[in-house]
Amino acid sequence: MRNCAKIALNPAQHFLYQAGMQSPSLRQLDIFAQMVAAGSVARCADMLGVTADDIARDIGSLEMRLGYRLFEDMSGTVRLTPAGRKTAQAMTLLSQDAPEDWDETAAPAQVPPAPPRQTIMLAAPAPIFGHFQEALSAFEAANEDIAITLDLQVQSVTDAAAALREGRADIAYFYALEEPAGFASRYGWSEPLSLYVGAAHPLAQADSVSRDDLAVTPMLALERHNPMRHIVEDALARGRVQLGAPVLESDDMFAVMTALRAGKGIFAAFGALARDLGRMDGIGRLPLDTQLPAIEVRQALGPRAAETPAVEALAEFLFL
Repeated sequence: MRNCAKIALNPAQHFLYQAGMQSPSLRQLDIFAQMVAAGSVARCADMLGVTADDIARDIGSLEMRLGYRLFEDMSGTVRLTPAGRKTAQAMTLLSQDAPEDWDETAAPAQVPPAPPRQTIMLAAPAPIFGHFQEALSAFEAANEDIAITLDLQVQSVTDAAAALREGRADIAYFYALEEPAGFASRYGWSEPLSLYVGAAHPLAQADSVSRDDLAVTPMLALERHNPMRHIVEDALARGRVQLGAPVLESDDMFAVMTALRAGKGIFAAFGALARDLGRMDGIGRLPLDTQLPAIEVRQALGPRAAETPAVEALAEFLFL
């Protein structure tokens, strides 16, 4: 990974756009920036005039949305994980000034600059980057002349096709329900789509839940402009599942979990978010009497990938 530098506090709106997330994440992103600047939960809480629990809650909610951890142990002096450092770089929150406590790999003074590195641009939804973070670190470690940069705003085949066509990505991962026509890609894996409720929900103790049960049950949903919501809704429509009207529309995962535990509705999720929800006390997966369509994760390469051996090598490495 490249060296980490000091977080700037003003480009949070760009961070939102790059991550494919909108409000209420602005608060969480400000806290992410302040956490890096402060270096500890206690100092960050003091700077913002809030409690340490508030800081932990917002960072945790942001990590759930991304699908991976941004910080190591939150006690004492905190450090970015490799994924957190890479994410901060991708979100363009880095300035050129690097405090030594965050830059663990800074070169000693007066060392000649390293030769230019070949850059491979990888576009993927943030949770998929979380799936690959160790593989990407290993690839960079084994190929010191290559740097991998990220674009985390790609979600659908339309996003991926545009990023590759416009040269904003060399490799793109995206979500789909099937192989898209007219766009070369290959299947990576599938993420099951599941429905979750709280222990207080009337359906929580049911042995089997039908489409009719779901149609009269309120739903909890991500905000309307969140691309993940559209992917989930397309999968539900493909499975001929219709949920009741939403009683909550929020990208704040703690707000969603609170509403779930209160029995206010059903929440549909897949991937890392679904796995996290399935491990939480007071929240369970509904036993449906019909199987929901899975969300496919697919990989596509840019039109000139064959001319760049490193791009093809990374694409294959991510499939190992």
